[in-house]
Amino acid sequence: SKPEFQEFQLIYSKSIAKLKQTMADLISGNYNEYMVAELLRETEAIFSQRTMLDLLDLLHTMRSLDDTVYVHSLNVAIIARGMGKWLKLTKADLDTLTVAGLLHDIGKLEIPDEVLNKTGDLTDEEFQMIRQHPVTGHRILKKLPRIDSRVLYATLQHHERFDGSGYPRGLDGDEIDNIAAIIAIADVYDAMTAARSYRRPKCAFEVIEAFENDGLQKYNPQYILTFLDRIASSYQNSRVLLSDGTRCRIIYINHSKLSKPMVQLDDGSVIDLTQRLDLHITSIL
Repeated sequence: SKPEFQEFQLIYSKSIAKLKQTMADLISGNYNEYMVAELLRETEAIFSQRTMLDLLDLLHTMRSLDDTVYVHSLNVAIIARGMGKWLKLTKADLDTLTVAGLLHDIGKLEIPDEVLNKTGDLTDEEFQMIRQHPVTGHRILKKLPRIDSRVLYATLQHHERFDGSGYPRGLDGDEIDNIAAIIAIADVYDAMTAARSYRRPKCAFEVIEAFENDGLQKYNPQYILTFLDRIASSYQNSRVLLSDGTRCRIIYINHSKLSKPMVQLDDGSVIDLTQRLDLHITSIL
């Protein structure tokens, strides 16, 4: 009911429609040099007078079980641009990063809907089809004149991992382009905070814990540590819900274990979650 939410919903919906049309035009070869620039302007407008915490909270309100490629791509672009600001990238690099986020999953649009949206187990053939989408997206975009090479790298490499465990080429370390390395983190963060038919959306601290458990060595250390630290610190003084149903307030971020801050209960008592492995944060209130 708040005016700021209604305004965001309108701008967000317009950006989704623009992205959908632009992707269709790019796939069909109906391309001109202004299309991506217009798409970038639409996305930049989302950042107007909004903090990154505001944007992350607003993105959560846009969630549904039928998140599309377009919704995910716009979210990744927003998260990645916010990361770029935290990393103090130049305006030109921020714009390149945003375009890379918007277009990184374009290859998924050539996967049949019944495979892409399948809720059951994938066959080996279907699994390989999905894993091929970075190569497909790279093939689509490399035909375009004057496309930034880093956007191409991000499309091809956003599932590569710093430790060499990713795909499609098993690149590692400095073999992965910096823009692609940032998109990889934003891509995983958005996927984990999205609702799925088999689970509810994860809150920020559950995602941070998943990154910590999965192994931070999979991501560029400069980028992942900055990102997780800034996400966690954004929720300083926020009220949260613990896994046992307790409501409390975050009073201190444990920088050595970002998913386990110190919290204060309504009765004034304090819990250090690093000492309570049986408890974790399940939602931001």
